[in-house]
Amino acid sequence: MPSPVLNEGFHAGAFLISEANGHLSREVVTINNAGGTELVLQGGLVLARLTADSSYVPYDNVGSDGSETARAILFNPVLIPAGASRKCTIIARLAEVNASELVWAETVDSTGITAGLADLAASFIIGR
Repeated sequence: MPSPVLNEGFHAGAFLISEANGHLSREVVTINNAGGTELVLQGGLVLARLTADSSYVPYDNVGSDGSETARAILFNPVLIPAGASRKCTIIARLAEVNASELVWAETVDSTGITAGLADLAASFIIGR
């Protein structure tokens, strides 16, 4: 009898190589879901901060509302119901991350990834 195939997703913080002592690298922030469907966000997702209300959304590299600048990385997976918001832990500064394990929104192309990694480096989040 063949063994069953098991698929395991990323663990919380699996993308981290190192971070500052204590919780200096982390913050708890609000992620809003203004859409009509629930959001399923993976840990390692690159985030941007909206200028209007300082909430976080997936980085998209094309907006003009703050979503075009990568600012942080979602620490662990989260489910946000439609029209709701949720407090989430992010990596906001002073960390090294495995760039190949970061998660990007589907709309972000290779140019956007390069720009996003540069944005993160400005916050001292360094992709290796």
